Amino acid sequence: MKSKGSRKKKLHKPPNIHDVARQARVSVFTVSVVVNKNGNVSPTLRRRVEAAVQKLNYRPNLLARGLVKHETHTIGIVVRDIVNPFFPLLVRGVEDAARKAGYSVLLCNSDDQREKEEQYLELLLSKCVDGILLNKAPGNLSLSLRRLLADSKVPVVLMMRTSSDLKADAVVTDDEKGAFEAVSHLVRVGHRLIALVSGPLSVSNGKARWRGFRKALEAGDLQYERDLVIEGDYHIDSGYSAGLSLLPRRPDAVFVANYLMTVGLMKAADEMGLRCPEDFGLASFDDYPWLSCFRPRLTTVELPKYEIGATAVQILLERISGKRNRRALVKLMPELHIRESCGFMLRKRDSKEDSLARQEKPYAASTAPEFQ
Repeated sequence: MKSKGSRKKKLHKPPNIHDVARQARVSVFTVSVVVNKNGNVSPTLRRRVEAAVQKLNYRPNLLARGLVKHETHTIGIVVRDIVNPFFPLLVRGVEDAARKAGYSVLLCNSDDQREKEEQYLELLLSKCVDGILLNKAPGNLSLSLRRLLADSKVPVVLMMRTSSDLKADAVVTDDEKGAFEAVSHLVRVGHRLIALVSGPLSVSNGKARWRGFRKALEAGDLQYERDLVIEGDYHIDSGYSAGLSLLPRRPDAVFVANYLMTVGLMKAADEMGLRCPEDFGLASFDDYPWLSCFRPRLTTVELPKYEIGATAVQILLERISGKRNRRALVKLMPELHIRESCGFMLRKRDSKEDSLARQEKPYAASTAPEFQ
């Protein structure tokens, strides 16, 4: 029977910089210069070091090197729900922009839970990331974590949501304007009784989409009906529950504040034997390539997902390099995509009825503070 000592001797030890120096018959300093590309070395010595690195399969300790330089060239990103189809393209925008700048990305998923979000933020700080991109879960961070972030001096850029407890840069979309345009279109089509399945009103983009809905009703001289507004949580189940509650009241149209809740509402409509757009018009927030494959095709507000991620990285890198001092709020514009679900094909109007579009009041941006 082999002893534990003999087994330990057989454990493979990864090569270090001293092994490379012995193999190449050069100094450790010369190996460091070649590996870090921060000095002049003769072509002969460089080839010997590179050959030794390849032969030994040497991998520099990037973390240790980064700690010496006070940088690790890694960025952490925390998103609320990686299952939500909104996030993959946003993360791709982050990764592409980060890799172009020589950074790697660590991805974390909070599942919309503040406790899990805080655990991941602490983990990223322990990994010595150079910066953090955060799509905030509902609720404020604990005081201890806010202090930890402040003491670490690791820059944070918020994405899609602002938060009253984090005075950080943010990249968001103009959700109020997007909701206003979508609901205004429903009004122009001829819908008069319009329901809303909102996002959580405790978060900035949920509140912004609710404000856009209300402003569009006011601009169209329509009444805001409280019993036709249900607050959801951006998940399928809340859209389904809202559909079961709203659709029996027979609204002319429904505006749903994100795609997943739209899936839930359509499930409820199917169970109730209701058809869109024959029985109700529908407009939703966010667009995806596959939506054109289904009938009816959804009228949606498209959000620039890839650009959100790429822009957030750009701002974060400016923070890391010290090029940015003032706090930034970047608003990217949404785009309305009109398709059959809104019911425009069923509600064609003559030129007299179409005058509603000319009488409609223009969108006026909210005077609410940008950072809440």
